[in-house]
Amino acid sequence: MAARKAGLLVHRRTDAGAEVLVAHMGGPFWARKDAGAWSIPKGLAEGDETALAAALREFEEEIGTPPPLGDPFALGDFRQPSGSALTVFALAGDLDVSEIRSNLFEVEWPRGSGRMQSFPEMDRAEWMPPALARTKVVKGQIPVIDAFVREVLGAPA
Repeated sequence: MAARKAGLLVHRRTDAGAEVLVAHMGGPFWARKDAGAWSIPKGLAEGDETALAAALREFEEEIGTPPPLGDPFALGDFRQPSGSALTVFALAGDLDVSEIRSNLFEVEWPRGSGRMQSFPEMDRAEWMPPALARTKVVKGQIPVIDAFVREVLGAPA
Protein backbone atom coordinates (compact mmCIF):
# COMPACT_ATOMS: atom_id res chain seq x y z
CA MET A 1 0.00 0.00 0.00
CA ALA A 2 1.28 3.47 -0.90
CA ALA A 3 2.13 5.88 1.91
CA ARG A 4 -0.73 8.08 3.14
CA LYS A 5 0.32 11.71 3.42
CA ALA A 6 -1.67 14.76 4.46
CA GLY A 7 -1.00 18.47 4.24
CA LEU A 8 -2.47 21.82 5.14
CA LEU A 9 -2.53 24.77 2.74
CA VAL A 10 -3.07 27.88 4.85
CA HIS A 11 -4.15 30.93 2.89
CA ARG A 12 -5.04 34.56 3.53
CA ARG A 13 -6.32 37.61 1.70
CA THR A 14 -4.33 40.84 1.72
CA ASP A 15 -4.79 44.18 -0.01
CA ALA A 16 -2.52 42.80 -2.74
CA GLY A 17 -4.64 39.64 -3.18
CA ALA A 18 -4.61 36.03 -2.04
CA GLU A 19 -1.50 34.43 -0.55
CA VAL A 20 -0.63 30.87 0.41
CA LEU A 21 1.84 29.69 3.03
CA VAL A 22 4.65 27.46 1.78
CA ALA A 23 7.90 26.38 3.39
CA HIS A 24 11.39 25.82 2.01
CA MET A 25 12.72 22.33 2.63
CA GLY A 26 15.72 22.17 4.93
CA GLY A 27 18.95 20.24 4.80
CA PRO A 28 21.98 20.28 2.57
CA PHE A 29 20.25 18.90 -0.55
CA TRP A 30 17.83 21.86 -0.71
CA ALA A 31 20.12 24.59 0.68
CA ARG A 32 20.99 26.21 -2.67
CA LYS A 33 17.73 25.41 -4.46
CA ASP A 34 14.70 27.65 -4.78
CA ALA A 35 12.40 26.67 -7.65
CA GLY A 36 10.96 23.25 -6.89
CA ALA A 37 12.29 23.31 -3.30
CA TRP A 38 9.20 24.53 -1.43
CA SER A 39 6.29 22.56 -0.01
CA ILE A 40 3.07 22.91 1.86
CA PRO A 41 3.47 21.58 5.41
CA LYS A 42 2.70 17.87 5.07
CA GLY A 43 3.76 14.43 6.16
CA LEU A 44 2.81 10.83 6.80
CA ALA A 45 -0.38 9.88 8.59
CA GLU A 46 0.51 7.66 11.54
CA GLY A 47 -1.41 4.46 12.31
CA ASP A 48 -5.15 5.07 12.26
CA GLU A 49 -4.73 8.86 12.38
CA THR A 50 -7.21 10.69 10.15
CA ALA A 51 -5.87 12.72 7.25
CA LEU A 52 -7.04 15.95 8.88
CA ALA A 53 -5.39 15.09 12.21
CA ALA A 54 -2.16 14.27 10.36
CA ALA A 55 -2.29 17.53 8.38
CA LEU A 56 -2.79 19.62 11.53
CA ARG A 57 -0.03 17.74 13.43
CA GLU A 58 2.43 18.01 10.54
CA PHE A 59 1.77 21.73 10.21
CA GLU A 60 2.67 22.27 13.85
CA GLU A 61 5.76 20.04 13.59
CA GLU A 62 7.08 21.73 10.45
CA ILE A 63 6.19 25.36 11.22
CA GLY A 64 6.57 25.21 15.00
CA THR A 65 3.20 26.70 15.86
CA PRO A 66 -0.37 25.41 15.69
CA PRO A 67 -2.26 26.32 12.54
CA PRO A 68 -4.65 29.25 12.71
CA LEU A 69 -8.06 28.54 14.19
CA GLY A 70 -10.74 27.87 11.63
CA ASP A 71 -12.57 25.26 9.65
CA PRO A 72 -10.29 23.41 7.22
CA PHE A 73 -11.95 21.79 4.24
CA ALA A 74 -10.73 19.02 1.96
CA LEU A 75 -9.10 20.47 -1.13
CA GLY A 76 -8.56 17.04 -2.66
CA ASP A 77 -6.38 13.98 -3.06
CA PHE A 78 -3.26 14.29 -5.18
CA ARG A 79 -1.09 11.43 -6.47
CA GLN A 80 2.57 12.29 -5.95
CA PRO A 81 5.43 11.31 -8.30
CA SER A 82 6.62 8.88 -5.59
CA GLY A 83 3.29 7.04 -5.84
CA SER A 84 2.07 8.23 -2.45
CA ALA A 85 -1.34 9.80 -2.01
CA LEU A 86 -1.45 13.32 -0.57
CA THR A 87 -4.71 14.56 0.95
CA VAL A 88 -4.70 18.34 1.28
CA PHE A 89 -6.91 20.57 3.39
CA ALA A 90 -7.26 24.33 2.90
CA LEU A 91 -7.58 26.68 5.86
CA ALA A 92 -8.08 30.44 5.84
CA GLY A 93 -6.04 32.21 8.48
CA ASP A 94 -3.01 34.30 9.21
CA LEU A 95 0.12 33.88 11.31
CA ASP A 96 3.60 35.31 11.58
CA VAL A 97 6.13 33.00 9.91
CA SER A 98 9.13 35.32 10.10
CA GLU A 99 10.71 32.70 12.39
CA ILE A 100 9.73 29.05 12.30
CA ARG A 101 10.87 26.18 14.53
CA SER A 102 10.69 23.03 12.43
CA ASN A 103 11.32 19.54 13.69
CA LEU A 104 14.75 18.07 12.88
CA PHE A 105 15.91 15.10 10.83
CA GLU A 106 19.30 13.39 10.76
CA VAL A 107 21.33 12.62 7.67
CA GLU A 108 24.90 11.62 7.01
CA TRP A 109 26.65 14.83 5.96
CA PRO A 110 28.89 15.24 4.16
CA ARG A 111 27.77 12.14 2.31
CA GLY A 112 30.18 9.27 2.92
CA SER A 113 31.75 10.97 5.96
CA GLY A 114 30.12 8.71 8.54
CA ARG A 115 29.04 11.84 10.46
CA MET A 116 25.36 12.30 11.21
CA GLN A 117 24.08 15.86 11.37
CA SER A 118 20.69 17.32 12.26
CA PHE A 119 18.85 19.74 10.00
CA PRO A 120 15.42 21.38 10.18
CA GLU A 121 12.81 19.70 8.00
CA MET A 122 11.77 23.20 6.85
CA ASP A 123 14.23 26.08 7.12
CA ARG A 124 11.90 29.01 6.40
CA ALA A 125 8.31 29.76 5.44
CA GLU A 126 6.79 32.55 3.39
CA TRP A 127 3.47 33.92 2.27
CA MET A 128 3.31 34.25 -1.50
CA PRO A 129 0.74 34.70 -4.26
CA PRO A 130 -0.46 31.39 -5.74
CA ALA A 131 1.16 32.14 -9.12
CA LEU A 132 4.57 32.49 -7.45
CA ALA A 133 3.99 29.48 -5.17
CA ARG A 134 3.22 27.41 -8.28
CA THR A 135 6.79 28.08 -9.53
CA LYS A 136 8.37 27.33 -6.14
CA VAL A 137 6.68 24.13 -4.91
CA VAL A 138 7.86 20.63 -5.77
CA LYS A 139 6.36 19.31 -9.00
CA GLY A 140 3.83 17.02 -7.31
CA GLN A 141 2.25 19.95 -5.47
CA ILE A 142 1.59 22.18 -8.49
CA PRO A 143 -1.86 20.54 -8.83
CA VAL A 144 -2.53 21.48 -5.18
CA ILE A 145 -1.95 25.16 -5.97
CA ASP A 146 -4.08 24.85 -9.11
CA ALA A 147 -6.92 23.27 -7.10
CA PHE A 148 -6.68 26.11 -4.56
CA VAL A 149 -6.98 28.70 -7.33
CA ARG A 150 -10.04 26.91 -8.79
CA GLU A 151 -11.82 25.89 -5.59
CA VAL A 152 -11.05 28.79 -3.23
CA LEU A 153 -10.46 31.73 -5.54
CA GLY A 154 -12.93 30.61 -8.19
CA ALA A 155 -10.48 31.33 -10.99
CA PRO A 156 -9.20 29.08 -13.75
CA ALA A 157 -5.87 27.50 -12.76
